[in-house]
Amino acid sequence: MKVAIASDHGGLTIRKEIISLLEEMKISYIDLGCESDTSVDYPDFAFLVAEKVAKGDASRGILICGTGIGMSIAANKVKGIRCALVHDTFSAKATREHNDSNILAMGERVIGIGLARDIVKIWIETSFKGGRHENRLNKIKRCELNGDLSKKESE
Repeated sequence: MKVAIASDHGGLTIRKEIISLLEEMKISYIDLGCESDTSVDYPDFAFLVAEKVAKGDASRGILICGTGIGMSIAANKVKGIRCALVHDTFSAKATREHNDSNILAMGERVIGIGLARDIVKIWIETSFKGGRHENRLNKIKRCELNGDLSKKESE
């Protein structure tokens, strides 16, 4: 597994902690910044991570900003991305098992370092369950590819 990770100025502290966690877990990563607490535009960093994941340069991505909201909205504009905004461990597990999320977004102004580490560890270690969840993801993929919103294939 290789993880692409980035933050804006509002997520700098937690990003550095998550990088330490990835190193402890012996998980390869690509750090895409930012490196300063000077204000930057979160979409720039969300798109960098989302493109790495969409192209297969990374299998998953992690984004951190002040709330996680802007990063998740921006990342989800990239085809093939299923970015989940998560601020609790139950959702971290559920979004992997049910949604096969490939990018995790968190807000540094919403959660602390300890919880962020727990969320990332669970999110990384949890596998997609498939089954009925695969059918639901296929509906999303169909819409993404051709705008088809009709009910088809095992409702």
